[in-house]
Amino acid sequence: MKATTISHLRQWKLDNKKFATLTAYDAGFARLFFEQGIQVMLVGDSLGMTVQGHDSTLPVTIDDMVYHTRCVRRGAPHCLLLSDLPFMSCATPEQACLHAGELMRAGANMVKVEGGSWLAPTVSMLTERAVPVCGHLGLTPQSVNIFGGYKVQGRDETAANQLMADALALEKAGAQLMVLECVPASLAQRVTAALDIPVIGIGAGNATDGQILVMHDALGITGAQTPKFARNFLAETHDIRSAIRLYIQEVEQGSFPSEQYAFR
Repeated sequence: MKATTISHLRQWKLDNKKFATLTAYDAGFARLFFEQGIQVMLVGDSLGMTVQGHDSTLPVTIDDMVYHTRCVRRGAPHCLLLSDLPFMSCATPEQACLHAGELMRAGANMVKVEGGSWLAPTVSMLTERAVPVCGHLGLTPQSVNIFGGYKVQGRDETAANQLMADALALEKAGAQLMVLECVPASLAQRVTAALDIPVIGIGAGNATDGQILVMHDALGITGAQTPKFARNFLAETHDIRSAIRLYIQEVEQGSFPSEQYAFR
């Protein structure tokens, strides 16, 4: 079986073929997801909340990320695997390179960084050193204390223009993929059309090239506070494998996320 690569995602964008992705944190779920058709997975620092029980992603360390990246890679050796650079692990470009190297050696194909155009030198340095980069704009959970909570971003014209400028700057610096989280669907549509690289949305409407959900949200095991953009596919199917297949099908058809799971 051939491995999924960023080249596949670029072709899918050109072909208007939407794709579904999920977070994964261990070998068992990674294997199950891949067997159902999930070809792109993210080892997210969301594990701080979903796996470790913290109230934010901030306590997650690079060692945590390396451990879970190794686990997921063993379960899904042929998937395109992204791993988060956690809080303060890329405070400088040099620091980012060292930590990205750890994630790549653990099995990641690409690292994800949260932040805008200030990260352009880091993205450029990583790319020059053979580390593919995925940007992350909109609601960036590592900035929860700056935002004052988990709030929708880019709702006014100034903020929307800044997000667009950040996206273009990161692409110019070498980013090969972009995640947009919790932004109005109309803004996500504009950014997706403006970028040549694939764009993955979460709480960003259905016009992006791909969608991602935290696996716990997709399976209804998040806890008391479920995000507005999350949908419990397991409640509809009563079987994990069927839930994942339904998620993939609705993303590919463009029916998920519908308006009730998006922001205006």
